Amino acid sequence: MTEQLQRAKELYTQFLGHFLDMHKAGFLKEYKSFEIPREQEIEWLNEMALAYAGQLSIRDWDAINALEALSRNYQDSWIVERVSSFASRNMMSADSLVRLIYTEKLVGIIGSHKQVISKELLFGACKVAVQILENVISQPMVIDPGHELKELGLKDKRALNSRAEQSLEQVKVLIN
Repeated sequence: MTEQLQRAKELYTQFLGHFLDMHKAGFLKEYKSFEIPREQEIEWLNEMALAYAGQLSIRDWDAINALEALSRNYQDSWIVERVSSFASRNMMSADSLVRLIYTEKLVGIIGSHKQVISKELLFGACKVAVQILENVISQPMVIDPGHELKELGLKDKRALNSRAEQSLEQVKVLIN
């Protein structure tokens, strides 16, 4: 890989392919000077998405946050499959905050990919989201050490339930 191509990839991956963020940080002109073809950018987006999908964890939100951000620029059905599959396998063992955050991110990812995924995948991913959100609402609030309600702008179980209900409404909009 040439030095210019390497620098372009560094910039592109640092900002997850978001040109507005590159512009705000003052790097867009430099990146544009490399004249990278869209096919190359899509390849980099796919590499990043694969890497973040492999890093999904209930202990670390960086990967799910990055996948949600990437989903604004890059849509591929496997991202929805991977995230919803991870959520269905792992979220019931997580605390209430993790379940809420992951499901909010899943709903955001589904929304970004709605135009490129099959109805079957849309309904399946939404079903996973609804099950987790209903679980958050119906079960007592459990918070693991290190997680704070205030970090997420929440005060109590009522506020947690309210956010979960907002996400349920977003799912209804996605399905209709």
